[in-house]
Amino acid sequence: MKINFYRLKGRFKSLLFGLAILLIAFLFFYNYKIVHELRAESRQVLLFYANLYASAASAESSSSLNFIFDEIILRTNFPIILTDSEKNPNAWKGIGVDPDDHSARTLRNVKDMIRVMEREAEPISLTYDEIPIGYLFYGDSKLIKRLQLLPYIGIAVVSLFVLVGFVGFSSIQHGEQQFIWVGMSKETAHQIGTPLSSIMGWIELLKSRLKDDRALDTLKEMEKDVARLHKITARFSQIGSKAALTDTKVNNVLADVVDYFNRRLPQWGKKVAIEEDYRTDRSVPLNRELFEWVVENLLKNSLDAITENTGTIWISTGNVENGRSDIFIDIRDDGKGVDAANKKNVFKPGYSTKKRGWGLGLSLAKRIVEDYHRGKLFVKESKVGAGTTMRIILSSKQRGT
Repeated sequence: MKINFYRLKGRFKSLLFGLAILLIAFLFFYNYKIVHELRAESRQVLLFYANLYASAASAESSSSLNFIFDEIILRTNFPIILTDSEKNPNAWKGIGVDPDDHSARTLRNVKDMIRVMEREAEPISLTYDEIPIGYLFYGDSKLIKRLQLLPYIGIAVVSLFVLVGFVGFSSIQHGEQQFIWVGMSKETAHQIGTPLSSIMGWIELLKSRLKDDRALDTLKEMEKDVARLHKITARFSQIGSKAALTDTKVNNVLADVVDYFNRRLPQWGKKVAIEEDYRTDRSVPLNRELFEWVVENLLKNSLDAITENTGTIWISTGNVENGRSDIFIDIRDDGKGVDAANKKNVFKPGYSTKKRGWGLGLSLAKRIVEDYHRGKLFVKESKVGAGTTMRIILSSKQRGT
């Protein structure tokens, strides 16, 4: 059910993305249709003026021609160039060139514009008695050019709103999750702390009254478990508070956690070996109690991933070759692995492939590494049936908050 939730969530995002693409495509198509209709309408207007100009030419009156061109054609809002039958420019308007400048250089520039206009729209032929007397070249009006920009402006505005909404929603969601984590952790620490103190008192009372060595040994083991519970309580109590980091040999922390697991592996009912390979001896700023929690969660996750009776977990460290003083910690197993579709979901609260469990271990581990230690925790690689490698990256120099 948990896996299906994230799959449905991913499909819902894909559906929204698809709808957005369709909306953009519709916007482009609708805008293209309007621009096409406006261009057709502009051509009809210019055709009418061209016919009027050609009719005036039959009157053989230059004053009539000048009147039509200057008072009618040039008053349109299109960029226009009037040429002779050899396509040499005679007059122009709206092309960003002084209409009174007929120097050789200007005429060359206008001819270049004619070639551009000819590619964009077929020129209107001016004829008299079926004899070509010139051509009318034209381009898009300012209104059409603005309309062509409209889809891009709309997409930019919509994208900005979507981005702002996404960032705001993510911030709110992150704040809510953080509040839940902190509240749950503080309440857990409070609920466990009270009976633990009482149990410690009863153990001390029993130790003072018992003389049987075997009974005392049992009490010592109980003491260790109670101390372990105290450590768990201390971990929970630190969630939501600023973690105190001290320079610590990471290899020592890892070795202690591995030793703790090796003593308890027989209880798992599996023959699992934990192989250690430490290739760096750097100290890094750590909150030992919280970081031990991270390693324990990752090792437990690897143990759960090993479905066979035998398996191996490899834990290794080394220096990251990135020009900084970073180190990596890899925890690799030969378990069932994770398929590519769910790699991005493994750190989400509630995601779990196990029948039991809340799916909070990896999410909590990621928060401790990234929020408290300013490091990184991610799936380095995973293949179904071949196992998973989780990588932690930490810096020996604490990064700024």
